[in-house]
Amino acid sequence: MSNQYTLISHKLCPYVQRAAITLAEKGLEFERIDIDLANKPDWFLQVSPLGKTPVLLVDGQPIFESAVICEYLDETTPHRMHPEAALARAQHRAWIEFASASLNSIGGFYNAADAQILNAKAIELKTKFAQLEKQLGDGLYFSGENFSLVDAAFAPVFRYFDVFEQIVDFGFFTDLPKLTAWRQALQVRASVQAAVSEDYPALLTAFLHARRSALSALMQ
Repeated sequence: MSNQYTLISHKLCPYVQRAAITLAEKGLEFERIDIDLANKPDWFLQVSPLGKTPVLLVDGQPIFESAVICEYLDETTPHRMHPEAALARAQHRAWIEFASASLNSIGGFYNAADAQILNAKAIELKTKFAQLEKQLGDGLYFSGENFSLVDAAFAPVFRYFDVFEQIVDFGFFTDLPKLTAWRQALQVRASVQAAVSEDYPALLTAFLHARRSALSALMQ
């Protein structure tokens, strides 16, 4: 018998997107339950000790933290998304952590209190992206033609910039042709598109506007 998967989600959480993308890439059916992280239900706190999304319920048993969820799914279902070689697998795990660091930088960017901090955070992100450009080959995805867990981790990173670029152009992807091509390949992949709701851009725009940050001050 197949397992029953339930993904506890928040509509804007990039880490939820990683899990949703992995589930879709694996061809696994799952139920998705969105919660309000500002008003967490008691039942959620019982399955998420850190009080964060995502949580994956596997036949009712909870797994929390996106990297752990994705690794579990990759280990227990066919069509591995991690490399078979131990060294390559470890390197992929390291770049997934780099994706998390990039998300932290993105948070610093949209929460920047003034223009000076905003520009500093923009430079921080550009530096990360320049490092990432050097790791890319000529294939569609991070390590060539095969979609991996690294791709699942970076797709939510790049999605932010679809909205950021509607506000102001910081040139995050200028002179980064491989990164630009990778971003575009991820944008059109079905699992990536399905990882968020249709109202995601509007929800993210409203979220950014409500931050009362230097970025939100640039919004029309």
